[in-house]
Amino acid sequence: MAVQQRLPVRLAVATAVVSLAAGLWTLWDHGLLSGPEAMQGSARGTSLVVVAVAVPLLLASVAAARRGAAVALVLWGGATLYLVYNAVLLLFLTPFNSAFLLYVAMLGTGLWSAGALLATPQVWDLGGTVVREAPVRGVAAYVWVVAGLNALLWLANVVPALDDAAPTPMLDGTGVTTNAIYVQDLAVWLPLMVVAAGWLSRREARGAVVVLAGLVLWVVEAVSIAVDQAFGAAADPSSTVVSTDLVVPFLVLAVVGLVPVWVLLRRVATAGSGPGTASFPGTTTTRRSLHRAS
Repeated sequence: MAVQQRLPVRLAVATAVVSLAAGLWTLWDHGLLSGPEAMQGSARGTSLVVVAVAVPLLLASVAAARRGAAVALVLWGGATLYLVYNAVLLLFLTPFNSAFLLYVAMLGTGLWSAGALLATPQVWDLGGTVVREAPVRGVAAYVWVVAGLNALLWLANVVPALDDAAPTPMLDGTGVTTNAIYVQDLAVWLPLMVVAAGWLSRREARGAVVVLAGLVLWVVEAVSIAVDQAFGAAADPSSTVVSTDLVVPFLVLAVVGLVPVWVLLRRVATAGSGPGTASFPGTTTTRRSLHRAS
């Protein structure tokens, strides 16, 4: 067990270090990126959130989990998924550049880190406590609504463009041949959240684990979109692919997105040392078995 518990910590730290390096390089080296000015600005805005929000959140949550804070595992997972999500965007929404291998390392360490965290018993103890204590059906409905509306919005852009002669006007101003946001949202993240919400509604621990991490991803990503839109518009005010009009709505969405996280975790957070308490090497808190507690 000791090896299993140390591995996610080490991988999380590796993810944070690589992501910090990738974010700082992209943010400060204005000769690194090419392509439309708006997209360069957008990438720098994303990098700012990586450096100033996601990496500190990841490191703080790892430290809190090692001290025995079970709910920190949710922030740990969500921050990791955010870094994975945006590593894909840095790889495929920016033209090939000198930071390519660093972006690959950010994606690779993030994926392995998420897998290692998912394999820890503390995460599943927390999921079991959540589905036992929290009102889950309202949160599941929220996830279905958000995922469904998001999918319909993307499809409303994609489907009419299927008959366009190449290159499709849908990608005008982006400098890319395929939008990686549509790809990963429609193929991975939205279906995953829909399925996980079904698990959650049936009070399955895996539903709480995936939905909570996904909700934190959505919150941080909403902040990220607000910032990247502001940076993109500042870089090219005439661009049609970014807009400062989206800044406030996405900040509002980020705040709203905290509500279902709170709904699921509030009883766990007030339970103190109850089931789901994290236990990593170096902590003084002992993990308790859900079976013994029940």
